[in-house]
Amino acid sequence: MRCALLGNGLKVLIHEEHTAPLASVWCWYKAGSKDERPGLTGVSHWVEHMNFKGTTNIPRDQVKGIIEQFGGTWNGYTWIDQTTYFETATRDALDRMLFIESERMANCLYHPDDCESERTVIISELQGGDNDPDQLLDQELTATAFKAHPYRHPTIGWLPDLQTMTRDDLYGYYRRYYVPNNATLVIVGDVETDVALRRAEHHFGAIQPGAEVSRIRTVEPEQTGERRLTIRKPGTTAYLKVGYHAPSATDGHFFPLLILDAVLTGAKGLNLWSSFRGAAPQRSTRLYRALVERGIASWVGGSLLPTEQPFLYTISATVTDGTPLPSAESTLLEELDRVERGGITDAELTKAKAQLRARLVFDSDSVTNIAHQLGYFETIGGVESFTTLAPRIAAVTVDEVNAAARAVLPSANRTIGWFDPLPVGEESAK
Repeated sequence: MRCALLGNGLKVLIHEEHTAPLASVWCWYKAGSKDERPGLTGVSHWVEHMNFKGTTNIPRDQVKGIIEQFGGTWNGYTWIDQTTYFETATRDALDRMLFIESERMANCLYHPDDCESERTVIISELQGGDNDPDQLLDQELTATAFKAHPYRHPTIGWLPDLQTMTRDDLYGYYRRYYVPNNATLVIVGDVETDVALRRAEHHFGAIQPGAEVSRIRTVEPEQTGERRLTIRKPGTTAYLKVGYHAPSATDGHFFPLLILDAVLTGAKGLNLWSSFRGAAPQRSTRLYRALVERGIASWVGGSLLPTEQPFLYTISATVTDGTPLPSAESTLLEELDRVERGGITDAELTKAKAQLRARLVFDSDSVTNIAHQLGYFETIGGVESFTTLAPRIAAVTVDEVNAAARAVLPSANRTIGWFDPLPVGEESAK
């Protein structure tokens, strides 16, 4: 892999992968919901939507066709630390892919009519999420667990902000964050490094850098006691979530906690683009045996995601019909208290490491996934935080996992959320 820095500050990562005549281009921006100030929550996601609406040199109705004529795929997403866009196609489409991303960086239009129509689309998306009890509970749990840090805001934003945000707010955010010195371009595939770098310089080199991006530097205060929330809305299923403040991906305690999660709920991998589309191996995990095998929950899972700053480790359960939420909660907490007190075994450590090692292979099983991982980890801590994943997991000891359990799982560090369904048709409890 080669890393180069263009004169305008754009970082370029190129990795040759000659297994198939394909290339994948990802352009990453350090602009996510943690960069949003009150009154502008959801702006990163809205800007992402606007940047598919055409540019000075690409009419909006041709954005899709440029890549699809090569049989390729394209997409993008926004999350708490970053926004990204990609195209994957045959290698002879490399210039087209680079052209699209250079246009997206420099020449998006933000027509007022498009801004207004997209407002409707995003508010509808938000309301759809509010109608998903599990998603709503996750959003509210996060907002309760964080008092100060902007990680508390949902990526889609809060409804009052989406209703009042202006075209100037959107375009101003775009021009502030979509600059080469706040971006990383990743090229992976059947390419020659020197040629790919020259083409990147050709398409991006003339784009002017922006002012240094000012960052929100709020540090979340240490939680001093258990927090709780209950949502009561019409529904058919009860949900339980327990969230613990957890270390960032570059913290040495992240990997012991990752292994602990594998022991508790199954190994998931660390690719936000692909790891979570299939179920983790679970049947021998502690929480599956404690909750699912005993008929208390129909599903249980854990979520420890790699983030730039400390986020949450969340354990979720779908409670079976007829099981009281207090009973499900007490069983879950008893199992977590047990591992906090007694730790894990050598056999559990060995198995978790083997599962995670396999998951890391699947995380990088295509040029698209390799490019995603290089860019994603670059935005949260440097590309070396990706290239050292396997050895860092391999080096974790039982003592380190048990220390992570004692540090993360105390009751004062947790937030407990219930979705307690009302009979369908009954008004939400006030």
